[in-house]
Amino acid sequence: MAQMQGVPVLILKEGTERARGRDARENNIMAVRALADAVRTSLGPRGQDKMLVDSLGDVTITNDGATILDEIEVQHPAAKMLVQVAKAQDSETGDGTTSAVVLCGEYLKQALGLITSGVHPTVIISGYRKAVDKASDVLNNMAVDCPIDARDKLLKVSDTSMASKLISESKDFLSPIAVDAVLQIAEENPDGIVADIDHIKVEKKEGGSIRETTLVRGVIIDKEIVHSEMPRSISKAKIALLNASMEVEKTEMDAEIRITNPEQMQSFLDEEQRMLKSISEKIKEIGANVVFAQKGIDEKVQHYLAKDDILAVRRVKKSDMEALARATGGQVVSSIDHLTEKDLGSCETVEERKVGDDKMVFVEGCKDPKTVSVLIRGGTERVVDEAERAFHDAVSVVRDAVEDGKIVPGGGAPEVEVASQLREYASTLKGREQIAVNKFADAMEIIPKTLAENAGHDPIDVIVALRAEHGKGKNTMGVDILTGKAKDMLKAGVLEPLRVKTHAIRSATEAASLILRIDDVIASKRSAGPPGGPGGMPPGMGGMPPGMGGMPGMM
Repeated sequence: MAQMQGVPVLILKEGTERARGRDARENNIMAVRALADAVRTSLGPRGQDKMLVDSLGDVTITNDGATILDEIEVQHPAAKMLVQVAKAQDSETGDGTTSAVVLCGEYLKQALGLITSGVHPTVIISGYRKAVDKASDVLNNMAVDCPIDARDKLLKVSDTSMASKLISESKDFLSPIAVDAVLQIAEENPDGIVADIDHIKVEKKEGGSIRETTLVRGVIIDKEIVHSEMPRSISKAKIALLNASMEVEKTEMDAEIRITNPEQMQSFLDEEQRMLKSISEKIKEIGANVVFAQKGIDEKVQHYLAKDDILAVRRVKKSDMEALARATGGQVVSSIDHLTEKDLGSCETVEERKVGDDKMVFVEGCKDPKTVSVLIRGGTERVVDEAERAFHDAVSVVRDAVEDGKIVPGGGAPEVEVASQLREYASTLKGREQIAVNKFADAMEIIPKTLAENAGHDPIDVIVALRAEHGKGKNTMGVDILTGKAKDMLKAGVLEPLRVKTHAIRSATEAASLILRIDDVIASKRSAGPPGGPGGMPPGMGGMPPGMGGMPGMM
């Protein structure tokens, strides 16, 4: 509402709530900090787990930042930006989500102090951008080469990722599986090495131990063999991949057949049987002894295939068919008439095995497969789910290291080194940007502080010790969580991909800058109509989100 010559002029709809200036900015920053503080205790090898219970009562236990933020229902619009930061970090690098969120919260905390002191947000954002560019240069200079054949370094990268997970005690068993899986699917092209982890197919089955997890250089299909008389195992398999129905299909047009005597009925049935038998004869004729069909297989065709000792699996997912083609070298054919011997894939064995309470088909012994499968086992459903999340993170960081060929020491060493060099860099700047860069440097130290705090050590003592070591030029010194002392992270084998660090800092800074630029929040009044009804809006589509009028609401 504005005033013109004493007469009120309504600009916004009645009931609209508005927060402006410092109030809006402080409210947004408090909401983001509340969310960052919620996940901060899960950072590092000694981080705590979160139990998340959804509206249906399903329970998730994890310390994975992306999973935590994805599961909780965040209402505050500024806090939702933090969720997007975590998702972007997870999709780009696969790890470092908690670090990105914690850094964003700390950048805003330091910025709030400057705003309170009278520094304009635009100056802070400018200083932060200069700090990010300098931080990237520092990290690049710290990075150590990690060629694709440096298996020992890749194993340590995987170990570092898994060290903070629920299954950390099994990292010595799972890390070689993660490294072997990535190296198997890695391909070299003119632009460098590419490892698409979508070609690592993960299947989960509860029951057994995590140490029963297996890597299959081929494909695992979560289906049973269609007929009880078919062989359960085939050696020297020749595999036909069909995206065609192996049954008599209905015509597209309505048709009517008039049968006036028993001979005509018998002729009709004989013709149908001949068509179905010709399908199995065609498959046998080209030398296939295994069939994977994306669509259905008629019972009579199953019978004929079983008589010819041909193993068949039906209704295989499209993604699984593509994985089979990449692993076996076969071609997915959309018509049985067009199937030739050249289209067949091959492998050493195709075998049905019982895993837990279910049966699965294992396609193994493929020659240089560009798709592999991992069967993850665990005592309970929640252990298997957490093992899958940990394995995904491990595979992702190994992928990052393989593609970029660069790694940095972990344990907070990069953050302390960045902070140290940023303080030197700040002294070369003029004006208030110098203060912003110094505050950015202070914010970087939240990572080693949190690692020490979560491990039960005094964060101040740890930071003092680390600053002293880095002041002597020892830029690989990080937090030893067992003793709380400074330790050389390269020698300790605590390694992380360069990509994870640089992306976490950059994405956290971008989100913080976006939030700092907001000085006006206008929220429409929530409609009073029935949810989803005429004139009504579903809850959450309108109205001031929790925390916009007072203290920040997190969930």
